[in-house]
Amino acid sequence: MNNNMFTLKQPSQIIFGKYSVEEFQFAERPLIISSKGCKSRNWLNHLKVQDSILFDCVEPNPSMDTVDSILSKFDKSDFDYVIGLGGGSSLDVAKYVGFKTSKKKIMIPTTFGSGSEVTRISVLKIKGKKISFHDDGIIPDIAIVDSNFLENTPIEIIKNSAIDACAQCTEGYDSKSGNLYTKFFCYRAFEILEDAILTENYEKLALGSLIDGLGFGNCSTTLGHALSYVFSNEGYSHGHALAFTTTVSHKFNDSIFYNRFKNLVNKMNFDKITLKQDLNEASKTILLDKRHLDNNPKIINHDDIVSLLKKINSGDIF
Repeated sequence: MNNNMFTLKQPSQIIFGKYSVEEFQFAERPLIISSKGCKSRNWLNHLKVQDSILFDCVEPNPSMDTVDSILSKFDKSDFDYVIGLGGGSSLDVAKYVGFKTSKKKIMIPTTFGSGSEVTRISVLKIKGKKISFHDDGIIPDIAIVDSNFLENTPIEIIKNSAIDACAQCTEGYDSKSGNLYTKFFCYRAFEILEDAILTENYEKLALGSLIDGLGFGNCSTTLGHALSYVFSNEGYSHGHALAFTTTVSHKFNDSIFYNRFKNLVNKMNFDKITLKQDLNEASKTILLDKRHLDNNPKIINHDDIVSLLKKINSGDIF
């Protein structure tokens, strides 16, 4: 087997730059999928689309029920393509809707951390549990990354997005499914994101998140993400959970990023998280996440996971 052989998958067109959304010529009749804040934050004004259909009810940590609701509601609507506008939740829903309807997909992130605008991944809840779907049909056709959307973004959203991106690229670098391409992009993404956080120059998050998506989107995240989903299922935002789950995972894996990642978590002063459910039952759920755990650089068992969850609950992650 040739260990240097790998395949790269990403959108056919990536457009990057401040105000790039306003300069893009959108065709008429898209279905725009976003969250409730899109109108109050004037996101639609940037697109300058004359004839569109809007679904603006995507919730945080969205479910497959939301996808099914959109497919049912707009089944007979005449839309030519799908625009995802918002954070990772809106993009994940929009990508999956485009996938199921075989429509062209344009993704426009307004927060910069998920990298969802360039990946073949959609994370959705089924029966209350987050599931990560991977398929080439989910890859967007066009990604437009415009840092202008950072203006007036609440600091809590910036923090959660930034640490999300840092978790993705550092776990991606360590992943057994990585290759020369992914390691190069993941490491460079972390350098940009780290500088953006330490200097509070959040304009750089847009570029760091994009490069992060190109890196981890072509390999896999690992233990930190597997641990995070049980916390997200109890209502914690994805980035907030990862601040702690990726930190303990990097220590467990002897990651080269442990100290640097820990320093970023400390700087952003995340509130402690606590898992309410029985830790043994949580461990059983986590062990089912083969997509992440099979790519972890170290083998992990039930007792290891319980131990890590105890550390998180106690606040003893450093």
